[in-house]
Amino acid sequence: MARTQAKTAQEILMNDFQTLVSDTERLLEHTATLAGDQADELREQIHESLLRARETLKLTEDSLREHGKAAVTATEDYVQANPWQSVGIAAGVGFLIGLLASRR
Repeated sequence: MARTQAKTAQEILMNDFQTLVSDTERLLEHTATLAGDQADELREQIHESLLRARETLKLTEDSLREHGKAAVTATEDYVQANPWQSVGIAAGVGFLIGLLASRR
């Protein structure tokens, strides 16, 4: 279950960032009607920034996937190795959340 939630959160983040990049590309295309050397230079700078952002996004995505998988695997291994401690921890956390919720 935790593995599914981590994957979903990563996918949402990646989709949002990809939408931002594509919207910026469309904006860049719409500014193509602007004239002048400064406009051309500005479009080129934006284009280069988008390329760097895509590369960074890909590297970040790979890193997040690796770290997320490692964290989920470590958690699942711990729970399988120590089921009673995991139940105790979950009960304690649930109790604390219940206390905090009842104070409001």
